[in-house]
Amino acid sequence: MQKSLRTPRQILLQSLLVEARKAKGLTQAELATALRKPQSFVAKYENGERRIDVVEFVDITAVLGVSTADLLARIEPFAGPSRRSGK
Repeated sequence: MQKSLRTPRQILLQSLLVEARKAKGLTQAELATALRKPQSFVAKYENGERRIDVVEFVDITAVLGVSTADLLARIEPFAGPSRRSGK
């Protein structure tokens, strides 16, 4: 399995999260405060320096007021046939 840090889907997820943060009118620092994390946490996942786990993803989307399912649906079409079939 390819590592996901610099894949097209990871880059798309990063951009969707940045877009959602900006649409909410939050800075990285404000989002980090709401998440009880340092600002560098937000900067690192937005810049592709780190991945976020599922629990972090749910927490981030909750603060941003966006649907986890909607964001995942937007990156799922980029999975490719081999990913969907589990091969």
